[in-house]
Amino acid sequence: MARILIVDDEAVIRRMLSTALELAGHEVFEASDGEEALARHREGPPDLVITDIVMPEKDGLEVIMALRRETPRLKVIAMSGGGRFGMTEALQMAEPLGAIATVRKPFDLDAMLEVVRKALAA
Repeated sequence: MARILIVDDEAVIRRMLSTALELAGHEVFEASDGEEALARHREGPPDLVITDIVMPEKDGLEVIMALRRETPRLKVIAMSGGGRFGMTEALQMAEPLGAIATVRKPFDLDAMLEVVRKALAA
């Protein structure tokens, strides 16, 4: 199916999404921060990136901008539980930067899989 990169500083979130996406037939890669995400992307661009917004090193907004510069047609889903920004503001900032969908944490796993399915079909 698709190559998907999951970027989140929370290992539990990465593992949960990875397991669900692998069971759905996707090849999944993980990164724990923005710098690692950019390095993984350069190893071989994925079909889709799911990134948290609030992370150490390089935040998700910076990641989206960098990824879209390197691969303009890359599909990105942004997710956030808020952090130092309000949840709504952080996700609203992601859309103009190139995220094709946003998901609020905590999320329903089935709902996230549906967002992924739609993003890949777009």
